Amino acid sequence: MKEKGLVIINTGSGKGKTTAAFGQALRAAGHGVAVCVIQFIKGKWQTGEARSLESSGLDIELHVCGTGFTWEAENMDEVKEAGLKGWELAREKIGSGLYGLVVLDELTYLVNYGVVSKEEMLAVLANKPDGVDLVITGRDAPNELVEAADLVTEMREVKHPYGAGLKARKGIEF
Repeated sequence: MKEKGLVIINTGSGKGKTTAAFGQALRAAGHGVAVCVIQFIKGKWQTGEARSLESSGLDIELHVCGTGFTWEAENMDEVKEAGLKGWELAREKIGSGLYGLVVLDELTYLVNYGVVSKEEMLAVLANKPDGVDLVITGRDAPNELVEAADLVTEMREVKHPYGAGLKARKGIEF
């Protein structure tokens, strides 16, 4: 009999939510767990995490479903459409039971931008197959999602180099 499977959330205003989720994916895959990662926002450039996964040889399936950062979007309808397609893919991957871990990177934005209702998201979480762990990332995780989770970590920004005028660097921020 398979275990229930956990819902893990990395949220907050600080850095490290996606990086922690990718670390969890690497850990699981290193133990022979089939992993699927779906990214909902990132999309315009290839991140270091994505490059590492693709070259790792581990059983990690990666889907980049976003159009890039939402605050750079010229057409929010395109962003929402891409998010909805990503959500449909996520529901399929979660429901298949083929993966021991599914990472839903930046999923909170789908609720926060009204692409997916809280009720629909909570129903998918509640009805996921046994043995499927989920890692959800993104700022401003809705209270209902936090309540439904088994483990929630809040990354809090204390200090960031942007405040000193430093730009994002490969290998550090992306």
